[in-house]
Order: sequence, then structure tokens, then C-alpha cells
Amino acid sequence: MKGTIRIKDIAKMANVSIGTVDRVIHKRGEVSTESYQKVMAILEKTGYKPNLIARTLGNHKTFKVVALLPDAAQDEYWKMAHEGVLKAEKDWAQYGVAIKVTSFDLYDKRSFKKNFASAIKFSPDGILTAPIFYQEAIDYFEQCKTQKIPFAVFNNNIPKTGSLTFIGQDLYESGMVGAELLHINQQQPGTYAMLHVYDDIHSSVHLSEKEKGFKHYFNSVKSHKCTVLSVDLNVNHEPTLEKELNQLLNTPNLKGIMVTTSKGASIVSRLLEKHGKNGIRLVAYDLLEQNIYYLKKGIIDFLINQNSKRQAFTGINQLASHLVFKKDVLSNYFFPLEIITKSNLNSHLQGADH
Repeated sequence: MKGTIRIKDIAKMANVSIGTVDRVIHKRGEVSTESYQKVMAILEKTGYKPNLIARTLGNHKTFKVVALLPDAAQDEYWKMAHEGVLKAEKDWAQYGVAIKVTSFDLYDKRSFKKNFASAIKFSPDGILTAPIFYQEAIDYFEQCKTQKIPFAVFNNNIPKTGSLTFIGQDLYESGMVGAELLHINQQQPGTYAMLHVYDDIHSSVHLSEKEKGFKHYFNSVKSHKCTVLSVDLNVNHEPTLEKELNQLLNTPNLKGIMVTTSKGASIVSRLLEKHGKNGIRLVAYDLLEQNIYYLKKGIIDFLINQNSKRQAFTGINQLASHLVFKKDVLSNYFFPLEIITKSNLNSHLQGADH
């Protein structure tokens, strides 16, 4: 049977669908733990392991993929993205996918341009990147299209660039949800602030989309008068940050703050704790160590988890599936908006995707 077994035979033996077997073998899509274990047990029993199945495809080509990511040492959020790429690299090595990780300075457009240029000169079969710098990314995406290099983007999207796929959240909706979390059960007029810390909204599409959604929510609120502030604190000088944040915290009738950058949440949390919560609600992003600390202390009320590790992992999967198996991929691979509080924190930390 070893030489003649088919996917339909494996499906019958495992009591699952043919599609489930296909997803397990080709490592794409979602499969329940129970179904995955059943299929893998049959593959082991029959001698058909994933690496042997890969050889039957008759594909001996090595696919070169460049993952162009912000420097992991600069931000824990991007460190998680690097971990996602490395996890995917292990899964796809047996299919001849070789991944070269290249880092750029999160705060330096020149570094992004230099490393993207090097990535293209490498003549890769595909590129995965997070297009932090808007105009610079567009310029290099045009070069990718000219040279017919498929590229996938994650974390923040730049529409109509010709990317193979975008992996991440709907950022406009993310801003709306953050605003709603701040405003829930608020019966009196108040001021609500959106803070862009350590990042420039003018060159970051992901920040501007969050802000648009944030403002749209409050513009749609008719029953209460809400004042909305947008504060851009794109500075690395901490005393300056503290001075401006303290001014904000002393704003009369301040009801809530949403911090759009995951790294900026810790400094806002620290100053808010020092200042006193005084009914000020705080919404921030991502399960970073310091953010978890302040969530547990009750300084951060809600975290919207973007899961950069899973985003990067999925990005490589989508790109590799396209290259190796010639599969069509989703043009937009949206992640759900995960809202995390102290009450459900442990279940998220124990989850397989964390």
C-alpha cells in the first residue's frame, strides 16, 4: 500500500476530509489539533511523512525568499516577527525554501532603502516585508513588479501596490474598536486622545488608518460631546516625551487614551501610574512583557493583540505556498481583533500562537 496510497485513502483512514489531509501535508490553512494528529499518525503508519510527500512533487528547485524586517533588537514586537519567520523557515526547509532574514533600522528610512535595494539585488524568488516607510516602500515595490518578484506584506498594508497578499488586521476597524473600548459606559462629555509614540504618522500608513477609524467612531457619536486629540510624539528623547505626556495627562476631563504603537505603551503606562489613573482609561497594543505587566496592574485596561509572530509566520506560509505549490493565496489575510483584559490574559499567553 505504501507505493499506491492516495490522499483519499489517508482521509478515509483518519476519518477526515480530503481537504484536511491536503492542508496537513502542505502546511497551509487551519486544522484542528485532533485532525492534525490523526492525519500525522496515518502518515507515520504508512511511511508517508511530509518530507517524503514533498519529494513526490518532483520539485527540486531551491526557492530564495528574503524576509525584510525591522531590527529585532529595537523592539520586542518585531523580535516576535523574527521568531515567526524562523518558525516558518523550519517548516518549509524540506520543500526547498531558503529564507534570508535582513533587518533594517526601525527609525531610519535610509536603512530601509539600503536593505530593500540589497534584497532585490539578491534576485530572490519572493520577498516578505513590513512596509513601515510609505513612499520608500512604494518605490521598491515598483522595482519588484518590474523584475517580477512576488512580494507579501504584513502588519501594515499599502493598497494597490501589487502585493501578493497582505497579512494583518483591518487597521481602520482597529482604531474604531479602540475608540469604542475607551467610550463604553462613558455617560459624560470628555476628551479622548490617540497617541503615536516613537513613530511618525506622516510616513506610517498603519498609524494613519488607526487614527481615521478612531476619529470616525467619535464623529458618529451623537449623544455625547467628545473632544478628540491626536498627539504625535515621534521623539526618542525621554525627558521631552515625559514633559508632553504630563501635559496631556493634566488635560481637563481626559477620559481615555489609545496608544497606537506597542512599544510606546509602557512609557505612557508608567507616567499614568505615577500621575494616578483618575478614571482615565488606557487602550494599547500587543502582548509585550511591559504591556502585560501594566495590564495585570490595571493601568492598561485593554490590549488589542496584533500577534506579529503569527503574522510573519503566515506571511512566509502564503508566499511559500505560492512559490512551491503554485497556489492562489488570499489577497487580504485578515486576523481577528483580539481584545485582551486581565480576565482572559492567561488563556492568550497559554495559546499555541503566542
